Amino acid sequence: MLGDSSNLQVGEFVAAIGNPFDETGSMSVGIISGLGRSLRSQRVTEDGGRYTLPQVIQTDAAINPGNSGGPLLNMDGEVIGVNSAILTETGVNSGVGYTIPVNAVKRIAPALIADGKYTYPFIGIRMLTLDIALQEELGLAQTEGAYVTNVTPDTPADEAGLIGEEGPGGDLIVAIDGQPIHTSDDLISYLVFETIVGQTVDLTVIRNNEETIIPLTLGERP
Repeated sequence: MLGDSSNLQVGEFVAAIGNPFDETGSMSVGIISGLGRSLRSQRVTEDGGRYTLPQVIQTDAAINPGNSGGPLLNMDGEVIGVNSAILTETGVNSGVGYTIPVNAVKRIAPALIADGKYTYPFIGIRMLTLDIALQEELGLAQTEGAYVTNVTPDTPADEAGLIGEEGPGGDLIVAIDGQPIHTSDDLISYLVFETIVGQTVDLTVIRNNEETIIPLTLGERP
């Protein structure tokens, strides 16, 4: 049975099942160590960026090579995620494992079954999360938002007229469809969990210290 990864809490007990080191049907137990993590793809885009999967679950349940693709279960036996990766310097579990949230699986799996693929919504920007030092350097009035550093040509962002700059002058996205954007991860999370290709979203942008709303029609991620 599938659970709901939006209701999880740090400290909740979980169990990981998989085949670590070819030991079939192994189970390890731990807790949820963190929520809302971001997992960067190993795939590099044409402009040197990387895609990111948001809302990833961090667990200290032992996850080793062979666990990937196995379920992470809560204590009610519900699947709350799919084990995906570990952070390690030795190649084996170091107490930090990452699990794709089941709510992402619910969106992606039906498309994979029906069409053999899933297409993520796509804007076509590179962005960063601000801190106080960057805020001062870029001359912005706030640290909250996703700062656009680059707009890829011939993408939805380019067509919508978004502006990206490595230095001062880039757009600061502070909301999407009225939902506040505090960090770049918030924007990625909304796109992955709340939108589909072809949908038009309203981006609230601060440009030259003035707030404006820019409609943008989402494309297909390459």
